[in-house]
Amino acid sequence: MALLRSYRRFVAVVWQFLPLLWGYLRDRRRYVLFGGRRRVTPEMRVARARRLLDSLLTLGPTFIKLGQLLSTRPDVLPPEYVEVLADLQDRVPPANWEDARVVLEDELGDVDERFDDFETDAISGASLGQVYRAKVDGDEVAVKVRRPDIEDLVNADLRVIRWTLPVIVRFVGESRAFSLRNLADEFAKTIREEMDYGREAEMLTEIRGNFADDPKVVIPEVYDTHSSSRVLTMEYIPGTKISDVEELDRRDVDRSQVAETVERAYLQMIIEDGVFHADPHPGNLAVRDDGAVVFYDFGMSGRVDAFVQEKIVDFYIAVANQDIDAILDALIEMGTLSPEADRATMADVMELAIQDARGEDIETYRVQQIVGKVEDTIYEFPLRLPSNLALVLRVATVVEGVCVTLDSDFDFITVATEYLTEQGYREESIRQYAEETADQFQRSAQSAVRVPPKLESALDRVEREDLHVRADIEDGDGVIDRLARRVVLGLVFATSVPTTALLYTEADLLAAGVMGAFTFAVGAGLYRSFRKRSGMRAAPQFTRQNLRDRRND
Repeated sequence: MALLRSYRRFVAVVWQFLPLLWGYLRDRRRYVLFGGRRRVTPEMRVARARRLLDSLLTLGPTFIKLGQLLSTRPDVLPPEYVEVLADLQDRVPPANWEDARVVLEDELGDVDERFDDFETDAISGASLGQVYRAKVDGDEVAVKVRRPDIEDLVNADLRVIRWTLPVIVRFVGESRAFSLRNLADEFAKTIREEMDYGREAEMLTEIRGNFADDPKVVIPEVYDTHSSSRVLTMEYIPGTKISDVEELDRRDVDRSQVAETVERAYLQMIIEDGVFHADPHPGNLAVRDDGAVVFYDFGMSGRVDAFVQEKIVDFYIAVANQDIDAILDALIEMGTLSPEADRATMADVMELAIQDARGEDIETYRVQQIVGKVEDTIYEFPLRLPSNLALVLRVATVVEGVCVTLDSDFDFITVATEYLTEQGYREESIRQYAEETADQFQRSAQSAVRVPPKLESALDRVEREDLHVRADIEDGDGVIDRLARRVVLGLVFATSVPTTALLYTEADLLAAGVMGAFTFAVGAGLYRSFRKRSGMRAAPQFTRQNLRDRRND
């Protein structure tokens, strides 16, 4: 029965996505089986992104949650899709109350007996559940109830995603296929964890304990007596939605301070505590009148192992010191950057990213120069998202958007540098650097003693004409192969043309026709060998300066 439902869902999913797949195939080859690439404009991408949004909403809760995850993965989708799919964050209608009541009473018993009061109109709806206000022993609480029959639907949809993934990765580059596979694994894991409200209660309680002494961070208390694997009852804490800047200004809240609180909270969760709230979109963050930040919905939360914590600290310290080489080394060690990456190109990209993070104006011609360097190899661009870092980087992306909304001039690097300095990480980094420098100096001194005898031995072999040098030519880009192919094709083409002419003048039309076809094929091959590979043309987007320009417009 479950498998039959999966087959039905597979047909429904294919039917919804078929127009988008057909359009993508025509982008690769204008007439699907032959022809060159079509030029895809930003307007076309926006129209397709809206169609994708409608399809996800039609397919229901699982695909709505998938769209929410896709909206934070610019390594998988173009920026136009990311921007359109961001609308899924807050627009999810709640399930019918009578259906939700069945789940609630199956888990806790009669609603009227367990709660002093229960409001049947949901205060928020999510893709997997909805939240209601109620009272327990006179205290106001928020009750989160899982959607009815959501488990069977999610399991069927995960099978469909697993079936379709091998087909999709055939049409994308290696780097994007890597990200898609990690995305699928991450999605299957996180959606099952989000459906387990018992796990959410444990994570919420642990993170709440980590911030017990911080009055700027407020996390609800769990009511264990009124919670289960499908129902979670928490302390109700009202606040102003963090993205409602007009209301925050009306309440005279320091938005820059709120942004700093949000960043420091996540730095502590990821670097210090190793357990973090992983869904910081504006619907899950609120601000009290005293400027304290309230965190809601811990269904999507994760843990960071010690190795990743150490590398994240190395990365932030390198950014604070504007040490581009150290930044690239940290990214390679974390697995987000291929060791074969062009370091010169990536250094330019990182320098641009640091300027943007600091809120500095970025000159357009420099952006175009950098884009020009990578546009021919954009499908093999070496940035990747390993599964153990996907949630961390997702948080970093969303937190940046939240902080920019609060303060367009917010300086992430300065706040991170201050935090690392206060916690002693930069002092530790300096101490390690001093120790490494001392070790390097010692090794250099030892080498200075060993070099003269070796140099004298080499010079003696030169005098005896007994010195041999071996040189290996590395041709990773295939330049020599291409040159050899062009030489051979050129020679064949040069001899084929007069041969064809000779056969034609001798009135042997059949042989001349065959030879002419062969000559044309060789000439076409020679022409193609000189054609420059075309890449994806991309315009730089989503820098902080672009955001200010759009707001001014």
